[in-house]
Amino acid sequence: MSGKQPISTAPKDGSKVQVFWTDEDGQENESIGQYRSLDRLKATGGQFDETDAGWWIFTDSSTQKKVSPHSWRPATKAGDDEDESED
Repeated sequence: MSGKQPISTAPKDGSKVQVFWTDEDGQENESIGQYRSLDRLKATGGQFDETDAGWWIFTDSSTQKKVSPHSWRPATKAGDDEDESED
């Protein structure tokens, strides 16, 4: 598993990565996140402005939240550790 990297080095092409962020209570969190540019948001329809661009996570299956992560690492897929046993 890769180590954490500064968020400034994370891909901003819409790919999903593991992000690490601190909430308002000072709790460290990690979530699958995706950077959404203003152009990408506007392409989905709706009304967006420059404050909407940034890192977004799902807090549950239907709720999204914008966060300010401090670091990231590539997202792992479920079952990655078991790939070797599939031969």
